[in-house]
Amino acid sequence: MSNFVRIFDTTLRDGEQSPGCSMNLKEKLEMAHQLDRLGVDIMEAGFAIASPGDFASVKSIAKEMKNSCVASLARALIKDIDAAAEAVKAAKFPRIHTFIATSDIHMAYKLKMTPEQVLNQAVEMVKYAKKYCSDIEFSAEDASRTNPAFLYRILEAVIQAGATTVNIPDTVGYAAPEEYAALIRGIKENVPSIDKAIISVHCHNDLGLGVANSLAALKAGAMQIECTVNGIGERAGNSALEEIVMNLKTRKDYYGIDTRINTKEIYKTSKLLSSITGVRVQPNKAIVGENAFAHESGIHQHGMLANKETYEIMTPESIGLTENKLVLGKHSGRHAFEEKIVSMGYELDEEALNKAFEQFKVLADKKKEITDRDLEALVCRKVVSIPEAYKLDRFVINAGNTITTTSSMRLLTKTGHVLEEVVSSYDGPIDASYKAIDRLVGKKFMLEDFVINSVTGGTDAQGEVNVKIRNKDKVYNGHGVSMDIVEASILAYISAINSMIYDQDENGKR
Repeated sequence: MSNFVRIFDTTLRDGEQSPGCSMNLKEKLEMAHQLDRLGVDIMEAGFAIASPGDFASVKSIAKEMKNSCVASLARALIKDIDAAAEAVKAAKFPRIHTFIATSDIHMAYKLKMTPEQVLNQAVEMVKYAKKYCSDIEFSAEDASRTNPAFLYRILEAVIQAGATTVNIPDTVGYAAPEEYAALIRGIKENVPSIDKAIISVHCHNDLGLGVANSLAALKAGAMQIECTVNGIGERAGNSALEEIVMNLKTRKDYYGIDTRINTKEIYKTSKLLSSITGVRVQPNKAIVGENAFAHESGIHQHGMLANKETYEIMTPESIGLTENKLVLGKHSGRHAFEEKIVSMGYELDEEALNKAFEQFKVLADKKKEITDRDLEALVCRKVVSIPEAYKLDRFVINAGNTITTTSSMRLLTKTGHVLEEVVSSYDGPIDASYKAIDRLVGKKFMLEDFVINSVTGGTDAQGEVNVKIRNKDKVYNGHGVSMDIVEASILAYISAINSMIYDQDENGKR
């Protein structure tokens, strides 16, 4: 494919900086493998210097990716570039992505450097990075608020120093589409060596224009777009990968350019990220929202029945959202279950598949109709399996509106010990259960977030619970699914605790 725009995915770096979206090593690895299957050209695996955990995750991802270029972010500092180089050196296609702020406000108040000092620092660090790696990206942070003349100078200088990609970030989402496009055109006209580098854009969504700005820049000559799955990221987020890709696919007549993304992996990628982070997309979210292909209005339904193209400019199948006709029930065997899961695009190892099948059989005994959404709820978290330090054995709740609630909780530890506790609470069964778990674990956690969703409609629907707990300065996500909403809540809380213990164990090994 000669005429294509490169998709630079920064879900694992900029996206993870979104509040409450932190991931552990296994979750990052699974997300990275899915991004590789999705077909992103470059994935920014992290900020290697930020912490030992970030370094370890970038290094692990670099070793395992088969197709995508793996990048690590680095400030224009020697120690950052050393760490980035070490982290990505095992990648099949390594990239060092270094940056420095170039706007007057950032140089004066954040860096406390003159423009000449910033230019010299950028050039020296690009040259330094070039010793490690041939693929060097340079970002002019806050480029959209940078004096254009200075921006042209620094871009020319870093290209001469060896930068192969130059990124023009709209760091605070300030630009308007035509204004941003004019900036890209100005770079093409005023940077003599620009034909030796790829122009990249990285747009934030503070004013809701991230995707619009990215596409405007593409029309003006940019050939790499930096984005995240579901548009996650700091503040209001980043340009959404799925929206950019499907704009280019659906309106190829207008943009005249394509991507190398396998669009049939989009829906699965979105669901996996939501499952890992516990952050769902809003129902009316473009491309991957629950209502994206729903038609309730009578006028719309009539048109759809006559010809789908009346109201559907792309098909659900184009993003991998399909309804498979293979019906599963309580008499279905493991082979049929496995075939169904594979047809839905999920890849589970033997242990995860066995656990999912066990849960499916339990659900099938309780629920007459098993939908694809029920299976997604069962399977999504099984894709990322972490050791279970604690496992729910059983619980008994005694509750009512005229009595004090009690929760009798029994957990099993990974070493086979049985832990039991009974707790009373005036605040209901979930509060009592969480207090009982805290006592059994020997720690008290701050519950940062608690979200309940119904997987499907009907009184027999599964309840899906996502929680976030805080332990000191870190937040951990947990996920639970059950037809009993109290059980789903307990499973989610235990899941978050297991995630915390796994993260702490991994950090202790480094």
